[in-house]
Amino acid sequence: MKQKRFMLPESEIPTHWYNILADMKTKPQPPLNPKTKEPLKAEDLFPIFCEECSRQEMNDKDAWIEIPAEVREKYAYYRSTPLVRAYGLEEAIGTKCHIYFKNESVSPIGSHKLNSALPQAYYCKKEGITNITTETGAGQWGAALSYAASVFGLEAAVYQVKISYEQKPYRRSIMQVFGANVTPSPSMSTRAGKDIITKDPNHTGSLGTAISEAVELATMTPNCKYTLGSVLNHVALHQSVIGLEAEKQMAMAGEYPDVVIGCFGGGSNFGGIAFPFMRHNILEGKTTRFVAAEPSSCPKLTKGVFKYDFADESGYTPLLPMFTLGHRFKPANIHAGGLRFHGAGMIVSQLLKDGLMEAVDIDQLETFEAGVMFAKAEGIVPAPESCHAIAAAIREAKAHKDEEKVILFNLSGHGLIDMAAYDQYLAGNLQNHEISQDEVNANIEADKLD
Repeated sequence: MKQKRFMLPESEIPTHWYNILADMKTKPQPPLNPKTKEPLKAEDLFPIFCEECSRQEMNDKDAWIEIPAEVREKYAYYRSTPLVRAYGLEEAIGTKCHIYFKNESVSPIGSHKLNSALPQAYYCKKEGITNITTETGAGQWGAALSYAASVFGLEAAVYQVKISYEQKPYRRSIMQVFGANVTPSPSMSTRAGKDIITKDPNHTGSLGTAISEAVELATMTPNCKYTLGSVLNHVALHQSVIGLEAEKQMAMAGEYPDVVIGCFGGGSNFGGIAFPFMRHNILEGKTTRFVAAEPSSCPKLTKGVFKYDFADESGYTPLLPMFTLGHRFKPANIHAGGLRFHGAGMIVSQLLKDGLMEAVDIDQLETFEAGVMFAKAEGIVPAPESCHAIAAAIREAKAHKDEEKVILFNLSGHGLIDMAAYDQYLAGNLQNHEISQDEVNANIEADKLD
């Protein structure tokens, strides 16, 4: 197996996050207060989020935001993460393309999610908050937030999507090892959960249901704030450390990407790898392509409708201008639980509208086929979410097999706690789940906002 790894010294770990909002030529439409329908102000978010994250969420002026020394110190436990030239994968595909991947699976909890969990927990601690809540799909974000809470001495409560709670018991165990209280969602512990279960007793959960429950708990519990692992602007901001490191590492390799790829659920890892490179397209006229790879069973970017919608099922969150399948959309029970979200972040949605990025939807079986090929070629078993980025990279490498195109994708996490999914794939028991445009349109029509 032939690989080449590029690492940065600790002194080269980014000192600032990159905020693409400041450089966008067309700013996203403003998020709206769900009660007044007026443009949101940072202080409108204070009852839900800590104040610093609220200010970062609304900041469209500062391109660079300093990383607190305490957070950068924790980053140094695992950053920089390796940039790897995937010679084995290139050979397996039979392509002249140069394929690189940024390996975020080396973090303490095995995914990129820690990049935002640490600053969110830090800001909460600094503001005197004692309890934090969140939701999680497959469990990577829940594990990251649980670990970050333990690092900064906070109590964490996690609502995990019920189907993932059942499919991935070891992710639940990891959260509990770090001291978090984990509840399958929808549950009977919140009004939102009770209402959802009353309407549909067999509801297997979605990120929308889990967000509703976590937000409700945060707003009803003294000295408690909600934290989020994707979708919102401040999360993509924190994840920019991925792409900022990758820029320097690609320079070490003497190459620059023709295409940058990330799997897509709400946008955190895609934005993390893509936005630092995208600024050169915006400011300097570079022509790198950016491709978001989403599940064909949850295709908000490829088949969704652009409109104002809630990020949760019960309508507690601000209204976001985004591509959406409708906030009551019930995704199929695919194993890429972190991608089973009905909407896209407002930054990504605007970038897609402006033609600065592309999106593809990929069937579940194709993603696992890609994951197995990658594991054999590179020795890393990827998370089901990351398999979408790998599948998209393989498509690109095959489409340009006689060209020396440079392809960069983000390996957002490993799949060592997802082996039950691989068992089902290898046994031939997994199925594709694809929804039609007519089904999407019907769901949007039935889900109209008041």
